[in-house]
Amino acid sequence: MNIPDNLRYTKDHEWISLDGDIATIGITAFAQKELGDIVYVEVDTLDQTLDKDDVFGTVEAVKTVSDLFLPMAGEIIEFNEELETTPETVNSDPYGKGWMIKLRVADTTDFDTLLSSDAYKELIGA
Repeated sequence: MNIPDNLRYTKDHEWISLDGDIATIGITAFAQKELGDIVYVEVDTLDQTLDKDDVFGTVEAVKTVSDLFLPMAGEIIEFNEELETTPETVNSDPYGKGWMIKLRVADTTDFDTLLSSDAYKELIGA
């Protein structure tokens, strides 16, 4: 299973990369595999400032709908609009073109409290 070493992870199966104070967030390969075929991604929190662990959107698969939890506090500044027409990109490229939001992070030191790739692999038994 693909779990890039340069990202951080949450117990809720989101991944996060950080560039300065801008974070890119999506769901992991494990999460998209468990959900199955993604048919819809909804993020109605654009331009809102949310706390860590707040729900920032939902992802809908053929069989279920799952909440998306924010790994770090901050302001949601961008939604990957390509997912409106091709949500299946989350299945085919979860760490690349399947990213979901960009976040202006309130405190970048929170990044270090998230799971490393090794810790995430241990969590999912990979």
